[in-house]
Amino acid sequence: MSAKVLMVQGCTSDAGKSLLVTALCRWARRQGVKVAPFKPQNMALNAAVTADGGEIGRAQAVQAEAAGVAAHTDFNPILLKPHADTGTQVIVHGKAIGQMSAAQYQQYKPQALKAVLASHQRLVAAHDVLLVEGAGSPAEINLRAHDIANMGYAEAVDCPVILIADIDRGGVFAHLVGTLELLSSSERARVAGFVINRFRGDIALLEPGLRWLEARTGKPVLGVLPLMQGLHLEAEDALPKTLAAHVAAPLRVRIPALPRISNHNDFDALRVHPQVDLQFIPAGQPIAPCELIILPGSKATSADLAWLRANGWERAIARHLRYGGKIIGICGGMQMLGQAVHDPDGLEGMPGSTQGLGYLPIDTVLQKQKRLANMRGQLHLLGKTAPVSGYEIHCGQSRIAGEQPLLLENGARDGALSADGQVLGSYLHGLFDTPEALSLLLQWAGLEKAQPLDVRALREASIERLADAVEAHLDTVTLKKLVGIARCND
Repeated sequence: MSAKVLMVQGCTSDAGKSLLVTALCRWARRQGVKVAPFKPQNMALNAAVTADGGEIGRAQAVQAEAAGVAAHTDFNPILLKPHADTGTQVIVHGKAIGQMSAAQYQQYKPQALKAVLASHQRLVAAHDVLLVEGAGSPAEINLRAHDIANMGYAEAVDCPVILIADIDRGGVFAHLVGTLELLSSSERARVAGFVINRFRGDIALLEPGLRWLEARTGKPVLGVLPLMQGLHLEAEDALPKTLAAHVAAPLRVRIPALPRISNHNDFDALRVHPQVDLQFIPAGQPIAPCELIILPGSKATSADLAWLRANGWERAIARHLRYGGKIIGICGGMQMLGQAVHDPDGLEGMPGSTQGLGYLPIDTVLQKQKRLANMRGQLHLLGKTAPVSGYEIHCGQSRIAGEQPLLLENGARDGALSADGQVLGSYLHGLFDTPEALSLLLQWAGLEKAQPLDVRALREASIERLADAVEAHLDTVTLKKLVGIARCND
């Protein structure tokens, strides 16, 4: 028996597609069925390493967690990681196949669709329910030719679609009606209903609009999800719009908002920690004094290093260290803190070398073959140890002299520590996600008594809240019919 497929598409980016698919994955799991997430095409610089040794969008890894299954490359067969406004790295079934311009990728889309459908077939053969997330909006007229992310996929596999819209940004009825009007007749026919997201206020005041929408479109409103504050879920790509209000916290952390920042979810544990005031600093803003500066990962290390220098970070870092501050570099950020980054094959632009900031004994050569690995080990710092786990995604091969503070389970070492103990680097994404490692790193940064925090437990509690919201606010009778849950339980 093959899986029933249900797709969630949004009227806009950030309408709530990822959130709703995550919620439905946990809700379906509660019904006792075997469920898997799927996103045919994702464009994101936040990635995760899968159990089968590839990379997918971070949102699909969270959805897999909600579904209770190990993350797999089939959950996101096409991942686009942009390195410039008109160019992107194309990843198919977890492996990078090369760089393409927007025009080149448009020509490649028929091949990409074959990869999408191959993953689809494997997933429907192995599961009861497949919950699919679209990308952006299905009504982007300029992107409809050879579409594989929204209605192009839905038409190819003949699945129903839920359309979700965000009422908090305004114009929700125009979004829903306008999107529907721009679809073809066959695409409109497969829209099974609407979900309105991020509502706050008296639902009775919205009811006349809901009834008008149903009469105008002939489509049911499947429910209205409330604005849910305090959810701790990893962002698919964009930097968080708001940070926790911890401005009086004793440990101040500043992170440059690099133009090509990747895996900024590395810092979610710091963002929600009650004793940490974390701020991303965009271009043109002053860099205020702090206890800890973190250089994040980057999709284009040399270009973002040039951005750092142009925005005054090189001088700010030197001043920060003179006053006894600490610095951590993660992945590309660690490479920037080294002596040099060499790009002999021009993977990130013109071939050549870039001088690093010079605070770590590291020399890095960018290579075509990526390292993708899930890792566990021990962090050794301040004469103490703490368990740590995470994943590596990087093209650079670094030669490191001096102390390496992470001992990994395979016997290898990771990271680098400056001779004066003020600068630390690691290739490990997720360095702050283990409670013990987080406490030790905060202590190293100057916070003597760090309160315990488990960001993974917070994420699990948020997923449970989302599933509760499905039960409370959506038409679960219709949802069960759409995904064939009654059939699965027979």
